[in-house]
Amino acid sequence: MNDLNPVDPVAMTIFIAFFALVTVLGFVAARWKRGDLTQLHEWGLGGRQFGVLISWFLVGGDFYTAYTVIAVPALVYSVGAYGFFALPYTIIVYHFVFAVMPKLWKIAHAKNHITGADYVQGEYGGKWFPAAVALTGIVATMPYIALQLVGMQVVIKGLGVTGELPLIAAFVILAVYTYSSGLRAPEMIAFVKDIMIYIVVIAAVWLIPQKLGGYAHVFDSADQFFKAKGGATGITLKPAQFTAYASLALGSALAAFMYPHTMTAVLSSSSATTVRKNAIFLPAYTLLLGLIALLGYMAIAAGVHVKSASDVVPTLFGTLFPSWFVGFAAAAIAISALVPAAIMSIGSANLFTRNLWRPLIAPDMSPAAEASCAKLVSLVVKFGALLFIVFLPTQYVIDLQLLGGVWILQIFPAIVFTLFTRRLTTPGLFLGWLVGIVLGTGLAIAQGLKPVYVLHIGDASWPLYIGIIALVVNIVVTFAVSLVSPRRVPVTA
Repeated sequence: MNDLNPVDPVAMTIFIAFFALVTVLGFVAARWKRGDLTQLHEWGLGGRQFGVLISWFLVGGDFYTAYTVIAVPALVYSVGAYGFFALPYTIIVYHFVFAVMPKLWKIAHAKNHITGADYVQGEYGGKWFPAAVALTGIVATMPYIALQLVGMQVVIKGLGVTGELPLIAAFVILAVYTYSSGLRAPEMIAFVKDIMIYIVVIAAVWLIPQKLGGYAHVFDSADQFFKAKGGATGITLKPAQFTAYASLALGSALAAFMYPHTMTAVLSSSSATTVRKNAIFLPAYTLLLGLIALLGYMAIAAGVHVKSASDVVPTLFGTLFPSWFVGFAAAAIAISALVPAAIMSIGSANLFTRNLWRPLIAPDMSPAAEASCAKLVSLVVKFGALLFIVFLPTQYVIDLQLLGGVWILQIFPAIVFTLFTRRLTTPGLFLGWLVGIVLGTGLAIAQGLKPVYVLHIGDASWPLYIGIIALVVNIVVTFAVSLVSPRRVPVTA
């Protein structure tokens, strides 16, 4: 127990009650839109039958995570306007989804592709480059799953409970119902999660400013706080931050739907039209994210002081709200960890099974064996993420997730460009991917695992997101090598 924050029995009771509710839903989900869960497309893609409303909750549920609710206000609390880069990024991304993802869905549906690496294999043949794409997705996603645990850990600590045991118990439950119900479990839970988060955020942005003297006072307090703090912080961007801010937003947008979990959510949709309509409606979550980000400024105005910025949101709620609401908000954020963590583990398991194990180890495995393998790997992935949290400092997990964003961007040409041109070749894409991975990793390490590198061109200095720098070099190498490589021949089934 934390002496500074003793356990509140009311808050804890509310928290446990809602956690128990989603646990029941997770196990019941196997009977919802019933399918043969011994088939991978049923277990790992929900039978590709989710309509507009269901897909809207699913994509929103795995895109806006517990760590988003914790980290975005924490970043705004720490650095001010710079922390709002997540807003333009989530605006840009839906234009990309509208233009690109319906085309990918049509090909995946027609050829029974379950992963992005399946699509690459279907277009180029072979097994090693699709395996590289799959491995990139899995490695980039592992720390992302661990970050969901970080979000849950912060919330549980805010309720006054320390130690890893509650975290382990929560993810054992998650592992079991994901194993039994597949993608249907996080989809059903996403309904509850999103409604709860909307209630929490709307109540917070309505009531907290009233308690603090209005939004004018909130912004004035934040402005005075950052002026006193000095440096590059402030409620408006400094000119030196413009290119870093813009490139972070662009790079994050291009990377977002390359991850296995977002790709899985898209491919589980019932039609290309469903994907397109969701791209129209999903910006509602961007509005939610903007409101969540404002909690960082509200914490400043409320005089919240924390040792770790990640504790800002739980501390703010604990300071200004009654116990029952604190428990409800904690449950909403914790459940926001379960949904994306489940989808991430399923997406990673699909990649491992379809693009690593089957082609490299067991080419003759049956469809039922595929599903069994994926279920087992989903457990291993969650266990691996849990080990990250138990044995590594949280900062290492954050650093690895930043690297994950750089890495996942390097499969962008193979998936997206291939949808629109047949001129790219396997040698070009493979070499471009390799150069992008090596360059991005090297630059990140040179910067102390920070996401921005200052590019010097003449007398000008341009701070840019490392993922974008590596992607540009990747694209140049891909096209240059493809121009001198034999034009690819379409792969036939």
